[in-house]
Amino acid sequence: MEYSGPTVFELGENQALKQAVSIFKKVDSTIVGSGDDAAVIGLTDLRFVVTTDTLVQDHDFKLEFSSGFDLGFKAVASNVADVVAMGARPIALTVAMVVTPTTTQAWLEDFARGLQAGLDELAPTAEIVGGDLASGAQIVIAVAAHGQLLAEPLLRSGAKPGDLVAVCGTLGKAAAGLDLLLHPDKTLAASYPELVDVQLRPTPPVELALQAVSAATAMMDISDSLALDANRMAKASGVALNLHSSKLFGYQAVLELAAQSVNSRGDKQVSEIDWVLFGGEDHSFLTTFPSGAAIPKGFKVVGEVLASQAPMALLDGNPLEAKGWDSVTS
Repeated sequence: MEYSGPTVFELGENQALKQAVSIFKKVDSTIVGSGDDAAVIGLTDLRFVVTTDTLVQDHDFKLEFSSGFDLGFKAVASNVADVVAMGARPIALTVAMVVTPTTTQAWLEDFARGLQAGLDELAPTAEIVGGDLASGAQIVIAVAAHGQLLAEPLLRSGAKPGDLVAVCGTLGKAAAGLDLLLHPDKTLAASYPELVDVQLRPTPPVELALQAVSAATAMMDISDSLALDANRMAKASGVALNLHSSKLFGYQAVLELAAQSVNSRGDKQVSEIDWVLFGGEDHSFLTTFPSGAAIPKGFKVVGEVLASQAPMALLDGNPLEAKGWDSVTS
């Protein structure tokens, strides 16, 4: 996407931010919003959830296929999912950015529209309450999100032997979308818009997850891969999470044609099961529920929790490699 017009630096920080911030909507929990030295948020509980995430140009995203709107939406999605996974409803986000001397005001405002669209769809109770703007050699986006706890914090260490393991949301679609976008044959991405959309603008099933908070024993945002995050939950809980390949078949089936297309048009060979197990950025929810509990709407049981002297994730009883996205080494 082309962004014409003056750059952020031609307008200056104050004017650039004034124009971009005007896009954001207000919510009732914000007492003092953007524009002062700091924001003031109203809480109904002395406890609140805080998380932060960073996106770095050419490491976490590429401007050749991610628009400003895409990045704003994705920045909201990745942070909101972490807040929800703790059992909290998002209420406020701050956004700190590094932009380059060539970043246009049009791009910045498109990014702001993406932020607001992400909130409208995923967290309408939250507001962008402040942030910062600086200059550098590449674009960097750092978001901090705050949430209001609905009950006790929902931890990844809460899984118990006998619990059922369930997933809410998609698996493998974001990874498939990324491979399509990176493929030398640029027509491939256009052939699978749904998969590309999940990569560019993930939509974690926030409301379904929030409705399951009171029933769940543990929950995690699946950001880095099912395999890696299942291993993290298993180790935190001191148990084994045994996943069943037969329960993952449905996730694979919807990716089969895309995998065949990629494999028929180049040297790189991909596998739909690898996308499902080892692909990240779907921002779905890995959750455990007590055995015998009614599984909430939107959750699919994919395994069970076992007692184990060697906490790990298993696939059909065999060790499942903790492989996925590593934000430092990948």
